[in-house]
Amino acid sequence: MYTTRVTGHVNAPRAAVYAALVDADAIAKWRAPEGMSTQVHVFEPREGGAFRISLTYDAPTGVGKSEARTDTYHGRFVRLVPGEEVVEEIEFETQDPRFGGLMTVTTTLTDAAADEAAAPGTDVLIVHEGVPDSVPPADNETGTRMSLAHLAALVEAGRR
Repeated sequence: MYTTRVTGHVNAPRAAVYAALVDADAIAKWRAPEGMSTQVHVFEPREGGAFRISLTYDAPTGVGKSEARTDTYHGRFVRLVPGEEVVEEIEFETQDPRFGGLMTVTTTLTDAAADEAAAPGTDVLIVHEGVPDSVPPADNETGTRMSLAHLAALVEAGRR
C-alpha cells in the first residue's frame, strides 16, 4: 500500500469548495476523471454517514475493478470540518483481493497565500492513504488531478 498527495488551487472561497465536497449533485459532476462518469448511489454527508459511488469508463475498453467498466466504492465520512476538511474511509467493491482494503482520503482546504503572485481563493490538498499497490500510483495521481480540475471548474463557475 502507498500514499499519494495531490495539490491544486480553486479561485473561490473555502466555503464554496467545501460545499462541493459534501453535495451529492456536485460530486456527480466533478469526482470522475476524464473519460469516466459518476453515479452517486448513497450520500449522507455527516460524520459517520455512508456513501456509495460508481465511476464508469466511457470507452468500452475501460477495465473496472467492480464490474467490466466500473469502479464502485463505498465508505463513510470520518470527519467533516466545514470550510476546512473532509476525511473519508473508502473501499472498492471487488472480488479481486489485489484491490481490497480500506483507504483513507483526506481533503484539506486552506486559504491561498495572500501575496501578489498567488491568485486568491483556496488551496486544496488531497491525500490518499492505503492505496493498494495494484493501483498504479501515476494513475491515482492523474485521476485525482483531473477530478480536482473538474472541482475547480465547477466551483469557479458557481454551479455547485
